[in-house]
Amino acid sequence: MLEELEIRNLGPIRHALVTPAAGMTAITGETGAGKSMLLNALRLVSGGAARSEAVSAGADATWAQAVFTVLDNPAARAIAQDAGCDVQDGELFISRSVPASGRSRCVLSGHGVPRSVLSALAGELITIHGQADQLRIASAARQREFLDAYAGDGEQLAAYEQAWDAYRTAQDRLDAVGSQQAQARARADYLRESIARIDGVAPVDGEYDQLRQQRDRLEHAADIARGIGVALSALDPSQLVDATDASGAQEALRQAVDALRAVRGVDVFDDIISRLESTAAEVDDIVFQLSSMVDDDGEEADLDAINSRIHDLEDLMSRWGPSLADVIEWRRTAGLELEDLDDSPERIKRLEAARDEALQAAHDAADALHDVRQEQARHLTEQVNGELSSLAMPDARFDAEVRACEELAAHGGDAVEFLFTPFPGAGRLPLGKSASGGELSRLMLSMELAAADARAERGQGAGKGTKDTNGTEQALPTFVFDEVDAGVGGKSAAELGKRLARLAQGAQVIVVTHLAQVASWASAQYVVAKSKDADGQVTTGVTKVTGDDRVREIARMLSGSESAASLKHARELLKSSEL
Repeated sequence: MLEELEIRNLGPIRHALVTPAAGMTAITGETGAGKSMLLNALRLVSGGAARSEAVSAGADATWAQAVFTVLDNPAARAIAQDAGCDVQDGELFISRSVPASGRSRCVLSGHGVPRSVLSALAGELITIHGQADQLRIASAARQREFLDAYAGDGEQLAAYEQAWDAYRTAQDRLDAVGSQQAQARARADYLRESIARIDGVAPVDGEYDQLRQQRDRLEHAADIARGIGVALSALDPSQLVDATDASGAQEALRQAVDALRAVRGVDVFDDIISRLESTAAEVDDIVFQLSSMVDDDGEEADLDAINSRIHDLEDLMSRWGPSLADVIEWRRTAGLELEDLDDSPERIKRLEAARDEALQAAHDAADALHDVRQEQARHLTEQVNGELSSLAMPDARFDAEVRACEELAAHGGDAVEFLFTPFPGAGRLPLGKSASGGELSRLMLSMELAAADARAERGQGAGKGTKDTNGTEQALPTFVFDEVDAGVGGKSAAELGKRLARLAQGAQVIVVTHLAQVASWASAQYVVAKSKDADGQVTTGVTKVTGDDRVREIARMLSGSESAASLKHARELLKSSEL
C-alpha cells in the first residue's frame, strides 16, 4: 500500500505531500491545476521515462518519493533484497531525482539502483490505469496473466509448468545427444584404439616394479653372485657348489655354544649361550636366503625381453598413468564409456520415447489449463459486460477469448486475447486500439471489480491478493485511475463512484476525478489548486480537505460556486455516498 507520496519541483508543484487513505482517495481540482503532476510523480517512482522539461522553472532538479508498506508482499520484498536493500519496518522508500540536465537517479531505501528495479517493484506495488498506461494491458502476456489471476488457476498452471519443464529437459537431452554424434563417434574410435593398445600389452598391477627389480638383478648378476659367494664362504662354505672342508661362522657359533655348555656346575654362561643360539638361528636364516638367491640368479633370463616389456608398460603409463594401476583403472572406465557410446542409437530411441512421453504429459496439463481458462474467460466476459452497462457504456462489449495453439509454450498452449467493441457495428478490436482513454479506464475498473469478486468467491478476503503457484499470498497492488470519469455524468457518475468505493474495500484506490459524484465516495480527498507566491509566480499546491473544507470542494465541483444550495447538495451527496 502507498503510505506517502512526496514531490519537489515537479512542474508547477514546488512541494506536495500526499498520504493516501487505505481505501479510496480522490484527487480533485480545477482543469489545468496540475492533477496530472501527481500521476507523473507516481510514474517516475515506477521507473517511467524521465523528462528534464518537467523540472520546475529555476530549480536544479525534480524529486519524487513514494513510501510503500510491503509486509504482506513477499514478491516486492524479494525484489528489494535482490537489489541489496533490506526492508526496514516493512517499508520501502522509493525515490527518483531528475536533474535539469543529465541522467536521473533511482534510490531504493537509501541504495542507488537501476531503473529496471523500480519498474519491477511497480509491477508488484502499483497499477496505474491512465491513458498513457493502458498499453500494458494491450500485450498478450499481460492479458494472459490477468486471466490466470482472475481464474485462480494456480494449481493447473503449476502442474503445466512442471510438465513443460520436464519436456524441455527431455528435449534438451535429446538435442545434446544428437548434436554430439560426430564427437561421440570420434570419441568411440579413440577409446577402441586405446583399449586395444592396452589389451595388447595386458598389464598386471604391480608388474612394473617387479620387472625393474628383476632387471636390476640381471644387470648386476656378477657382482651379486660374487657377494653371495663371499658371504656364504664366511658363514657356511658347505652351501657353495665347490664346497671345502673349511668351517664358517655358523660352525664357529656351534663350537662356542658347545664349549660353554661343557662347563659344569655353574650357570654364569646361560645368558651368553642363549644369545649365541639366537645369533646362530639368525645366521641360519641368512644362509638360507642367500642360498635361494644363488638359485634365482642362476636362472637364465632374457634381459632384452624384460627391457622391452618395461618400455611397453612405461608407454602406457605416459599416456594413461601416471601409475600402472591408473592405466588399468582407465581401461576399465573406458570400456564402460565405450559401451554407452556404442549404445547411442538405442539411447537416442530411449530419449525420444522419454521426450514423447513428457510432451504428452505437457499436452494433457495444457488441456486441463485450457479448460479452466476457457470457462473463466466466459465468466470474466459476463461480469465485465455487466459492469459496463452501469458505467455509461451500455452498448459497449468486452470479450475475453482463449484459443488453443498448435504449439505449446512456457505458459501453456493458449492464446489469450481481450477484445473491445465500443458500440454496435464497430467491430471487435484488440484492447487498447478500440477505446478512448476514459472508456479504457472504466473498462479496466470493470475488470478489476470482476477480479476482486473472483478473489472474494475463492475466500481470499478483502485486502488480500491472488496466490502464486506455490500458494503464497500476494498483496494486491495500489490502483490509480485517471480519466475514468471522462464522458460520464448524472446517475452513471454515482454508479462509477460506488464501484470505485467497492473496489477500495479490498485494495487501495486513488482516483483523479472532476466529478463530485465520484469524489464523494472517497475516504480521503486532496485538492490541487493554483496560487501565487510572494513573488507573484503561479505555483500549485496539494491540500487535504476534511470537514467543511471538503463540503465546499464538493459544492464547487457540483456547481462551480459555494451557494447555500450547492453546499446543501454537497452535504447530502457526502452523506449518501456510503456502501
